[in-house]
Parts: sequence; C-alpha cells; structure tokens
Amino acid sequence: MRNARQPARRTLTAATGVLGVLALSACGAAETGGGTNADGGYDQVVIAQPNWVGAAANAAVAAYVLEHELGIDVKVQQIDETLAWDGLDDGSIHAILEDWGGAPQKEELYLEEKKSVVPAGELGVVGHIGWFVPKAYADENPDVLHWENLNDFAADFRTAESGDKGQLLNGDPGFTSYDKEIVEQLGLDFQVVEGGSEDAQITAIQRADREGTPLLTYWWEPHWLNAEVELVEVELPPYSEECYEDLSQVACAYPEVDLPKFLNADFAENGGVAAEFLKNFRWDTDDQNYVAQLIQSEGMEHEEAAARWVEENPDKVAAWLPAQDG
Repeated sequence: MRNARQPARRTLTAATGVLGVLALSACGAAETGGGTNADGGYDQVVIAQPNWVGAAANAAVAAYVLEHELGIDVKVQQIDETLAWDGLDDGSIHAILEDWGGAPQKEELYLEEKKSVVPAGELGVVGHIGWFVPKAYADENPDVLHWENLNDFAADFRTAESGDKGQLLNGDPGFTSYDKEIVEQLGLDFQVVEGGSEDAQITAIQRADREGTPLLTYWWEPHWLNAEVELVEVELPPYSEECYEDLSQVACAYPEVDLPKFLNADFAENGGVAAEFLKNFRWDTDDQNYVAQLIQSEGMEHEEAAARWVEENPDKVAAWLPAQDG
C-alpha cells in the first residue's frame, strides 16, 4: 500500500470470529501442498484467510467455486495478514483476497523490489475504520460525536482496565491500529484497552447496545454486526496522507480502503484458470456481509454458507469463471 491504504488494520478479524492467529511456518510451496505438478500447473491452490470473518467469507466462496465449478483442490490457510505476505513471497501462499495494508514494509519489498507478489485487482469491498459509540448513547450525548468533546465524556467510559481514564476498546491484539498514537497526539484522556479478540469485542458491543451502557470502540466496516447493532462514528480530524507520513505521530482519522487482492507472482503467471478466476473474483460489501453473517451469526459451516450464496447468485459466479477450451 502506502498511499490511501496506509493505516489500515493488520489482521482484523476469522473463521467463526474467534479463531486465533496462526503462524506460518517457514516452509516452501511443496510442503504446504501448493507446489506445481508435472505439467507445470498448480496441483493445489492455497488461499490465505486472516483472522476476521469477512476474510473467511471471501475465502469460503472463492474456495467453493474453485472446487465445485473448476475442479481445483484448495487449501484455506488461517494466518495473520502480515505473515501471509511472507507466504506470498515464498510461494507457500498463492492468494490473499482482502488486504488492509498492515504490512507496508513487506508490500514494498515483495511488490516493488523482489516483484515476487503482484496485484490482482480490487475485491470490490470498501473498508473503513473508525471510533464508534452505540446510537442510544450518541442520541443522549450528541456532543460526544466530535473528538474535541471526548474529554468531557471520559468519565462515562472509565472501566477497571482503563483506571482514571476513559476506555477506548480495541479487539484482537493483532489488529493494526494507530489509536494509541491518535489518543496521545490529540491529548485525549483515554486509555486504549485490548479486548483480546474480535469475538470479545463483538460481545462488548452487543452488551452495550442491549444494556444501554457507554462504550467507545475501534470498529470497522464492512462487518455483519453492523446490520444488527447501530453504531455511530465519532468524528476525528480528517484523514490525509501527510498525517500518516510518521506513524508515531498519527493524529487523524483512518482512510477508506478499496480493499485489494494480491497473488504470488509465479502463481499469477502460471496458475491457469485458478489464477484467472481469483483475478476475476469481485463482490460487494453486501455480498460479503451476507456470507459472514451466515458463518458468524447463524453458525453455518463455511462451505455451507458459501454454497448458499453461490446458489443464490449464479450470474455473479458466471462472471468470475474463466473461458475454457472445449
């Protein structure tokens, strides 16, 4: 990235929303089953699935179509987004379908210098990160919706974890956020508290919505929970690229991100219909949220959720499929 995608989360968020971040071992493509076969094609496609439910939805649908429409074996690798870049570089990972720009040094190294990773177009989903409060609290305290007023409400957000400061809740500690820097640079009387996981963060949001209690939380769009709980964003100073030139001095809002896909360079060139399909794979926020909600909220298995979406959207699926001889 390192333009408008610069400050996005590193690894938001997984299978059922509670999967931990799994480390990628230092193995090559052959060890992961993603090597080339005797004909030079790929005998298995390995798709990275960072630990957030939107990424799980992407991987589930892509894997389902690859397997059921194109007859290609797929492995979905649960992995931290930053480690996925190392996998893209060494060929043990072939595709990441939703990148939030959390590994800028690796992106520069692998994209620009080594050229071992190549862009594969946009996913079609626009990501946005910000600070949010429950709508009921915002309705009662409308001034909280501007950062310059947050200190006036800090006492409302105090918790045992934040001490005498207001709490700003984060989720998975693997997420890339600049909230600590923003709090410090804006002189806010708040303490950033890690929730421990996306699932814990969801529980806190649902509880605050249900009980009408104050909560200030780092949150993002798209997310299936936004269809169930109404949150209102707190206005931070407007985003600019200059604001993110020194990441230790960030003092403004996060940008919107046209979420991109990336492929291992050799796979992009020699992966045949699988690579072509993943380049074509593009859907919108509503599509992703629908599948994510089936997985997270309704507890469906990934393949079952993907099968339902594919059955309901044959035209979209057909547009992704490469033309094949015969």
